[in-house]
Amino acid sequence: MKFTLTHNCINVLDLERSLLFYEQAFDMKEVRRITDDEGKFILSFIANENATHQIELTWLKDRTEPYNLGDNEIHIGFLADDYEAALAKHKGMGVVCFENPKFGVYFVEDPDGYWLEIVPQR
Repeated sequence: MKFTLTHNCINVLDLERSLLFYEQAFDMKEVRRITDDEGKFILSFIANENATHQIELTWLKDRTEPYNLGDNEIHIGFLADDYEAALAKHKGMGVVCFENPKFGVYFVEDPDGYWLEIVPQR
């Protein structure tokens, strides 16, 4: 029996805002969408051309309050082939929320407060 990691799911309050953020920050676009017949939810699967893994953005129609992310210790990691250019891009977008020079990584924050770790190719 074999398992392949396929996606992570995060809940988002404003799907269009999140789709725009992930496209601008990581060149990710929607590759698949699932909606229910009553329009109560949308599942938007996003990836970029280098992806072997997707992020599922889940939007719930009745949700009006931001999600409580607790201590927000959970994050999604991205490997950057040009770390310095990625850092400059994300600083220009104003989304860098934490830099850790000791470990050589930094984090950006998406519109819902999720942290995304950027790791250099080593």
